Amino acid sequence: MEISMRIPLLIAAALALPAQANTIIDRANGYTLNAAGQLQRFTSLAFDDLGRIVAVGSEAQTAAALPKAEHIDAQGKTLLPGLIDAHGHVFELGEIASGVELYSPASLNAAVKAVADFARSHPKKAWIIGFGWNQEIWKLGRFPTAAELDAVVSDRPVLLHRVDGHAIWVNTKALEMAGIDKSTADPSGGKIERDASGKPTGVLVDAAMELVNRVVPLPTPVEARATLDVALTTLSKVGLTSVHDAGIKVAQDDIYRDYADHGKLTTRVYAMIGDTAGDFDELSKDGPLPSYANDVYALAAVKLYSDGALGSRGAALLAPYSDMPSTKGLLFYPDAEMRAKMNKAMKAGYQVNIHAIGDAGNHQILDAYAALIPQYNNVALRHRIEHAQVVTLDDIPRFKQLGIIPSMQPTHATSDQNMAEQRVGHERIKGAYAWRSFLDQGSQIACGSDFPIESPNPFEGLHAAVTRQNNAGVPLGGWYKNQSMTMLEAFRCFTLDAAYAAHQEKVIGSLEPGKWADFIVVDRDIFKIAPEQLGKTTVLQTWMGGRRVYNRK
Repeated sequence: MEISMRIPLLIAAALALPAQANTIIDRANGYTLNAAGQLQRFTSLAFDDLGRIVAVGSEAQTAAALPKAEHIDAQGKTLLPGLIDAHGHVFELGEIASGVELYSPASLNAAVKAVADFARSHPKKAWIIGFGWNQEIWKLGRFPTAAELDAVVSDRPVLLHRVDGHAIWVNTKALEMAGIDKSTADPSGGKIERDASGKPTGVLVDAAMELVNRVVPLPTPVEARATLDVALTTLSKVGLTSVHDAGIKVAQDDIYRDYADHGKLTTRVYAMIGDTAGDFDELSKDGPLPSYANDVYALAAVKLYSDGALGSRGAALLAPYSDMPSTKGLLFYPDAEMRAKMNKAMKAGYQVNIHAIGDAGNHQILDAYAALIPQYNNVALRHRIEHAQVVTLDDIPRFKQLGIIPSMQPTHATSDQNMAEQRVGHERIKGAYAWRSFLDQGSQIACGSDFPIESPNPFEGLHAAVTRQNNAGVPLGGWYKNQSMTMLEAFRCFTLDAAYAAHQEKVIGSLEPGKWADFIVVDRDIFKIAPEQLGKTTVLQTWMGGRRVYNRK
C-alpha cells in the first residue's frame, strides 16, 4: 500500500495481495458517519473477501471480529468513506480527452487558436469537437460567431460545447450540414442566435443544439469504451467511488452492464434514463433496476429537463433577466407536456430527477410534483430537482413539504459568481445557490459537480460548499457566505446524503458493518485543516468494494 515514499515491508507485501482478501487496515486516522449522520472516529477498518465491512473501531475490535486477515498499516493517514457525486455525465467526462480543451483559454483569440491548433494536429478527424468555452470570461459582451471559426477551420464542421453544456458554437460548415439557415425556425425550448437580418450567427441554445447534434456521427463501440475507461480512471483518481450519471441511452446502459459483469466498473454508477422517449421505452421494459452486480450499477431513475442554463440565458425566469429585459429564458415544455413525461416515468415506478435552474423552471416542476406525487402516493421514491439553482423564497419550503431532494452542485455557485447576480438581480439572488436555506428547513442536499461542466474533484466541491470561494480564494470572505455549509454538512452532502438520494444509504455512504468497503486515503485531515486548504487535498488511494482501484504513484 503506497501511502508515502517510505513504505514498510508489511505495506509493500500488501501490494501483491489478491484483489479481494479478508483485510484489516490498521493505524488509520479514520472518519465516518453513523446512520444518524454524526461524525465518528476510528483507527481500524476490517472487511471480508467479498468486500463488505465487518468491523470499524479500534485495532483490538477489528482483530477480534476478523481474526484471520491480512493487515495493512495506514501509517496514520486519513481514511474516509468513498465520496459520491450525485450529478455528473460520465461518458462526456471521457470525451473531453479526445476533443478541443476550451476551459483554459482566457480570450476569444486564444480559444480560436486552440481550435486551429487542434484541427492542424488532427487532420483526419471528420468533426472538430470541443468543450468548455465561456464568453463571460472573455468579456465579449456577446456570443462568439461562426465567422470567427471559419477563419481557421472552414473545410470541416466544428462543434464546441459551452461550459454549461446548454449552448454550442459552430462554424458555417456545421450549420450547412445541419441544414440551418435564415428560414430555420427556433425549435420549442431552443434558440438560434441571429444577426440583425435573421441569419444564424453560429450559436445554438438548448433545444436548438439538437439540430446540429443529430448529424454528428455516433461514437463506435470501441470509441465509447475507450471514453468510459478514461472517465473511470479520472473518477477513481479524485476519490469518487460512486456517481449518479444524469442521463444515459441504451448504448451506454449496454456498456455499463458489460463492465459490471466483468468487474471493470471501478466506480459505482447510479444511472438515470435520459428522457421518456424511445430509449426509455426500451430500457424500462423490465422496470427499474435498483441494483445490479453487487450494487455496482443501478438504473432506477429518469432525467428530464425543465429549462436551460443561466450563463446562456436559457434558464427560465418568472420575470425578465436583469441584464437582458427582452428575455425570460426558455421552458423546454409547456406544463401539460412536462407533466405527461413525469407521469410516464412515475407510472413505470421510476424516481424522477428534473434539471431546473431558473425560478420559473423550478416552479413548474414543483407544481407538477404537487399534482403527481399524491396521485401515485410515491413520495418514497425520493424524487429530485437537479440544480435547484434559482428558486423563489416562497418555493424553497415546498421542497421539504413535497419530499423533493435538492440535488445541488457547490462549485456552480463559485463558478457563476461572476455573472449570476447580473442575470437575476439583488432580490432574486437571495434564493440562488441557497444551501443554508434548504438545510435549515431540514432538506437533505445531494451534492455533486455536474462534471465535466465543473471539475469532478469532490474536494473542490467541499471547498466551495464551506468557503463559498473559488479555487483562487475569490471573493475574500466568500460569496454570500450566509448560505455556506459547515464542514460536517458538506461531508454528509458528498457521502451519506448523496447515497440517500439514490436509495443506497444502507449499502454505501459511510463505513459501517454490512456496507461495502468503499473508502479513500488522503494526504491531509480534512476536519482539522483550514477550510481554504480543502480543495488542495490529494487522494492517495481509492478502494471500491474492498478492492483497490487507484494508487497514487
